[in-house]
Amino acid sequence: MDTPQTFTPAERRVTVIALMIVFLLSALDQTIVSTAMPRIVAHLSGLDLYAWVTTAYLLASTVMVPIYGKLSDIYGRKPILVIGVIIFIIGSGLCGMAGEFGDLPVLGGGMVQLIVFRAIQGLGGAALMTSAFAVIADLYPPRERAKLGGLFGATFGVASVVGPLIGGFFTDMGTVYLFGLPIAGWRWVFYINLPLAGLALFMILVKTPKLLHRTGGKIDFAGAILLLATFLPFLLGLSLGGTDGWTSPVVMGLFFGAALSLVVFLIVEARVENPILSLSLFRNRTFASANLASVLIFMAFMGLVSFLPLLMQLALGLSATTSGLALMPLTVGLIASATLSGLLVHKFGKYRLIMLGGAALTALGALCLATMPNTAGVWDVVWRVALVGIGLGPAQSLFNLAVQNAVERRDLGVATSAGQFFRQIGSTIGVAVFGAVLTHNLMVMAPKASSAHEQVLSLAELERMALASQTEMSVHGGGARAPLDPVVRDTISDAIKGVMFAGFLVSILGLLATGLIPELPLKSFRDPEPLGEAPGEPAREPSPE
Repeated sequence: MDTPQTFTPAERRVTVIALMIVFLLSALDQTIVSTAMPRIVAHLSGLDLYAWVTTAYLLASTVMVPIYGKLSDIYGRKPILVIGVIIFIIGSGLCGMAGEFGDLPVLGGGMVQLIVFRAIQGLGGAALMTSAFAVIADLYPPRERAKLGGLFGATFGVASVVGPLIGGFFTDMGTVYLFGLPIAGWRWVFYINLPLAGLALFMILVKTPKLLHRTGGKIDFAGAILLLATFLPFLLGLSLGGTDGWTSPVVMGLFFGAALSLVVFLIVEARVENPILSLSLFRNRTFASANLASVLIFMAFMGLVSFLPLLMQLALGLSATTSGLALMPLTVGLIASATLSGLLVHKFGKYRLIMLGGAALTALGALCLATMPNTAGVWDVVWRVALVGIGLGPAQSLFNLAVQNAVERRDLGVATSAGQFFRQIGSTIGVAVFGAVLTHNLMVMAPKASSAHEQVLSLAELERMALASQTEMSVHGGGARAPLDPVVRDTISDAIKGVMFAGFLVSILGLLATGLIPELPLKSFRDPEPLGEAPGEPAREPSPE
């Protein structure tokens, strides 16, 4: 039997502080960037590439999460965490410099540069959250881990609340001068990561002990490559379909390539020893239906929250800081409903009705956003996003519970990680799909705006006019902005609300998928360790009540 490692209080304390900083950076990264995106697009140009700034990060991190998990098992948590933090620092610095030196060879303009650099940031970001929880598991026994879980949960909540505010503050403060050099306010959204990540890296290098790890084991690199080969052409096809047409040879070719890669991926995953995704779990009805619902609901959610700042800042005329404040009720509603749903399940032992209610509220919130008047104010946004947040809470907390309750103990780890994997897949697809919907809507509405404006407005001209007020606001800072042409405002507003309606349709599908999840009796005991069962044998699902 292996002798457990012992750690000094200082090693544990400093490591936990460093991990909380790392976890905070990972959680902040999406929320802090979202409110800055309209201003970033105004500076770097390319509204049609808006969604790719988020998609690139999510795609890179989604593919790398299972790889980092396996690498940390083989080579140790500390070196993988250090490598992840270093890559994240490099990616953050590059994101902050995107477009600063004009067009670059191969990379091209500032918007393409930012997309590439966000992918690099995502490669590092995947290691932050994955390794943080693994290191905690190595340092502390299960009973003490529960206390730390609360700390990390609180950290995530704080990041979700303050992220949009910090992003809005940096964005609205306009151009600042450092050593005589002008730096646009939005760039600090990325530069803020550098000192914090640097401090965490120093603490990890100095105080985190070398943790024991197993040697040997295989990494499913083929699965990771095929996963990338499936989703990259699929997402590119979605992006180009909005402008080139869904039946264009390039778009059709990309979708065909994605479908072919998916077939090969499924064949490979069914045969390898340590697959990224264990296909046998899909024989479990709860696992299959809960993850389908999770993909759809998080697809709708990420599509909504990614484009809400664009709606508020471009169409409704709100500052970045105000739009960040308007998103706070979403997070507060999410945290409150997730907590309440957990308490209700603990008291009554039932979860299906609560999940259905949450999915229905998410759909209702999306519909209310889609039907919001073009003259809406900040309070019109607040109660609508609060509905979405309250609806998402049960999905955030109960889907994992339902899956973990339905699988056997030996499958808990892979089933739980698969849940996180599918949430990220849904988020990635959601941003890309709704980005394509926005581009398509703008192309369709540009001729109508031209007619009302008595001049020809191309998609590029429509974007230029819409973003002009953001450029004006970023130059002067303090929230001052040029008035937006009413025709352009209504066109942009209608196009983005079309995205919200697409989110409503997807959330309805999520509601239907949630209805497929069976109500199983909740276990009040831990499963015994399985004896004499083949590793590939599918999980057995208890009979429904």
